[in-house]
Amino acid sequence: LDGRVAIKLHSGEAGNQNFLKPEFWKPVIDYVGGTVVECNTAYEGERNTTAKHKKTLEAHGWSRYFKVDLLDAEGPDLELAIPNGKVIQKNFVGKDLADYDSLLVLSHFKGHAMGGFGGALKNISIGIASSAGKAWIHTAGKTKTDLWNNLPEQDHFLESMAEAAKAVTTHCGENILYISVMNRLSVDCDCDSNPEEPKMADIGMLASLDPVALDKACVDLVYASPDPGRVHLIERMESRHGIHIVEHAEALGMGSQRYDLVSLDDK
Repeated sequence: LDGRVAIKLHSGEAGNQNFLKPEFWKPVIDYVGGTVVECNTAYEGERNTTAKHKKTLEAHGWSRYFKVDLLDAEGPDLELAIPNGKVIQKNFVGKDLADYDSLLVLSHFKGHAMGGFGGALKNISIGIASSAGKAWIHTAGKTKTDLWNNLPEQDHFLESMAEAAKAVTTHCGENILYISVMNRLSVDCDCDSNPEEPKMADIGMLASLDPVALDKACVDLVYASPDPGRVHLIERMESRHGIHIVEHAEALGMGSQRYDLVSLDDK
């Protein structure tokens, strides 16, 4: 990863016990160097304003170990075009994204109340969107303010997420690397202050230059798990048609659902 490296991860909502902690990521971040980046949320909580988010970053230890940049701490947002967007034609991200040359995407793969699952694609779409951009994605381009009263049909939301991710990959070009960790596999996101305890065991860590292949591999590994507790996460993914974000991202040319899974244990 060249130049100034932005390291996108999930800072964890206050009360959440599943997000990957600074101590876990520290060896990777220290090795790569760079700045931990996040964006404010579009829902009430302890991360929806810059002041509250900074306190949460300090409470969770991120500011203790790393240089941290809230990309949308101050406006105006950076607007990214999506010329081939089916649902949205523009994406709004934290303006500080323009200050970086490369992007390291550190994701915790798990379930998600609205998306079915959250992985690499969600981390670069909703994750890098500003607070207003998050509302824009969730409402499939209807509004940047009133999120909960403007929710679209489910597939349009998933397509909006994929298209927002496309805007980020287009902006960054080839200077992106993705790592996803499949542990603490709750049906709920790290944005949930009171997530359900995981019902299945950890699976492992995956990495790729292709976010489509990476998310598809993670989904496939959940289905292939011998753990009977997998049915809970599978139900969450299927009830939200979660795989559609992968399908639409592939249709947008972001990557391929076909992949080779290479185990480092075999090296």
